[in-house]
Amino acid sequence: MSLMLEIKDLHVSVEGKEIVKGLSLEIPKGEIHAIMGPNGSGKSTLSYTILGHPNYEITKGDILLDGKSVLEMPTDERARAGLFLSLQYPTSIPGVTQTNFLRNVLKNIRGADVPVKDFRKELKEAMGELQIDNSFMARYVNDGFSGGEKKRNEILQMSLIKPKMAILDEIDSGLDIDALRIIAEGIESLRGEERSLLIITHYQRILNYLTLDRVHIFMEGRIQMSGGRDLAERLEAEGYDWVLQDQQSKTAGA
Repeated sequence: MSLMLEIKDLHVSVEGKEIVKGLSLEIPKGEIHAIMGPNGSGKSTLSYTILGHPNYEITKGDILLDGKSVLEMPTDERARAGLFLSLQYPTSIPGVTQTNFLRNVLKNIRGADVPVKDFRKELKEAMGELQIDNSFMARYVNDGFSGGEKKRNEILQMSLIKPKMAILDEIDSGLDIDALRIIAEGIESLRGEERSLLIITHYQRILNYLTLDRVHIFMEGRIQMSGGRDLAERLEAEGYDWVLQDQQSKTAGA
């Protein structure tokens, strides 16, 4: 089994408070995994840490992408190495058009200008899959966008960048049923032997549209339990309280 992302005994602190408390996770190449957990469990902290946000201090552990530690890499270098993060709350950039933004993103990732003809071809194909109108590209990045438009824009970026390892933080929040289906189809279209995805979510609903390999429950700063799709279905039906009770029972019986 060849791993795309490997997290080893990760401990992360923010302003002196430990949020991630010994998390270990393995995602093989070509697989789609989901992390589910309640608010405040540290899911977004994990995603920002993987991408190298300076406010998140790693006190112990390691993060490996395709077998190589990324801890010494700044965020831009991690992106060029193949990491991608779809933000839960994408930032607006007034004055910068979608077209100029995306061309610059591809230039920075690929290390060279993308010929206009090639860029337009790639963009047209990606926009078609996500059912994005051409007028979208003349607008300023996320400026005045609805929640659904912002999330489609995140998937559009991912479709063009084609990262090795994509982390989608609450990509399903605020979406209606049609937008959710389109976003899920965009995610599925990027599945491949040399690409892995990690979906971070509260709810099962987007997982219903995905060919999911593994579900992990993240509570109290670490992975408490892992399993198949049935685990997500149980969370949807029963909530999260039973998870810690189950773990405590196992510890007491050990």
